[in-house]
Amino acid sequence: MSWVNLLQPDLILGQSILGITPELLRDRNLKGLLLDVDETIVPVGKQQLDPDVQAWAQQLQRTVPLALVSNNVGYERIRLIAEGMAVPFVASAGKPSRRKLRKAAEAMDLPVEQIAMVGDRLFTDILAGNRLGLFTILVQPMLEPNSRDPKNLLRNAEFWISQQLGVTLSAIP
Repeated sequence: MSWVNLLQPDLILGQSILGITPELLRDRNLKGLLLDVDETIVPVGKQQLDPDVQAWAQQLQRTVPLALVSNNVGYERIRLIAEGMAVPFVASAGKPSRRKLRKAAEAMDLPVEQIAMVGDRLFTDILAGNRLGLFTILVQPMLEPNSRDPKNLLRNAEFWISQQLGVTLSAIP
């Protein structure tokens, strides 16, 4: 598989994770979601879910299983977030490694092509999901209002490098 294919998300949402709806999942035959944590469902360092994210997760859990897969090494923080959502989790996942991502996907007992890896980063979330054969969804990062995103420079570099390789990064309308 080429770098273009490995870095190309199957879906670029163009908004936060809150834009993922049961209808969107049904239209793409997705039956499970593996979710990155930092900047995908909560801003970095935050331990509690925003009420909108909590409501979104509860709505989706009526139709599909959810699990958290985070590179964050703060096990307790990830555990608290997962408990707040009542979902299983993996901390210190080492994405783009597939090992722990595979374990989380296997726990869903679904074909990998019916599971989406959802995240805000190309070189970790999307690369890991594509390497495993998952459907990949790139979302806009969730940031604290008026914060200066320390990962913004890195994220911009990822996008620039990916575009130089020929990856198309246009959001769906």
